[in-house]
Amino acid sequence: MINRRQFSTGSAAVLATAAIAGCSSSDTGPAAPAPVSSKNNSFGPLKQVQAGVLNIGYAEAGPADGPVAILLHGWPYDIHAFVDVAPALAAKGFRVIVPYLRGYGTTTFLKGDTVRNAQQTTFASDIIAMMDALKIDKAIFGAFDWGARTACVIAALWPQRCKALVSDGGYLITNLKANLQPLPPATELGWWYQYYFTTERGVMGYTKNKREFNKLIWQTASPKWRFDDATYERSATAFDNPDHVAIVIHNYRWRLSLAPGEPAYDALEQKLAEAPAITVPAITIASDFEGAAADGMAYRNKFTAKYEHRVLNGIGHNVPQEAPEEFAKAVIDVDRF
Repeated sequence: MINRRQFSTGSAAVLATAAIAGCSSSDTGPAAPAPVSSKNNSFGPLKQVQAGVLNIGYAEAGPADGPVAILLHGWPYDIHAFVDVAPALAAKGFRVIVPYLRGYGTTTFLKGDTVRNAQQTTFASDIIAMMDALKIDKAIFGAFDWGARTACVIAALWPQRCKALVSDGGYLITNLKANLQPLPPATELGWWYQYYFTTERGVMGYTKNKREFNKLIWQTASPKWRFDDATYERSATAFDNPDHVAIVIHNYRWRLSLAPGEPAYDALEQKLAEAPAITVPAITIASDFEGAAADGMAYRNKFTAKYEHRVLNGIGHNVPQEAPEEFAKAVIDVDRF
């Protein structure tokens, strides 16, 4: 995802500087600490469920009769962002579901001629279809990046399906009209990859260099996170999905109004264009990635039920993998709201 129109100039400048250098902040100065890996290496065997237009791959942990927590990843990440969060929640009695979004891992389209659409309401509709297929009436959502946008959309459009919400990044519903407005130059520089993706050169470059490209995003979005190669490779395999490039490219082009969505989603998108409030209990999380916007005041009035905002200093964009204990605690706490 990494596309917030209210993103601070300061944070964007940090990202841009690191991107220009082509390295993480630990490549200069004193010796960096040794790279660290997650406490857990895998979820074990994955499951599959036919839901809507997809066959969705997902990990599951915890008791089958526990309160359901659905954890949603973003780009360029995958379900392993929650590899330490899921067992922590399962140990507290939650039934944890961690699906691959369309275009990632073992989630595939049922038909070859289905439009590889990546507008925000398709992801939300996918998760609602998955809940229906698994006979899940209501869930707590914990999410970041594209996943947080998806969870916010579900909370706004289907509040009866959302018991509570943990959103890393706050209120992330896309407003296409607002996205047409220019931002300060340093902020625009931080979004270099979005403009790259609008070109055919960008499509070819991303297709050819997905692993290197996405590793660079990991480094620049989380400059203090010293992940090891094994940690990255566990997630990088998800980018080998045959629809990954098409989904990523359409997502960013759609957000810039350079690619159309599908008419079937027009009514839902119109509701989102009105910036609806989120009326379920929520905790929002901010980190160093948000820069000056970390106080959450830009979106505080969008949450109208019981609400709390938490700031994690020293943490980058991949909050659930960089700070799994804090993320799991937020899910546990919001369930008590």
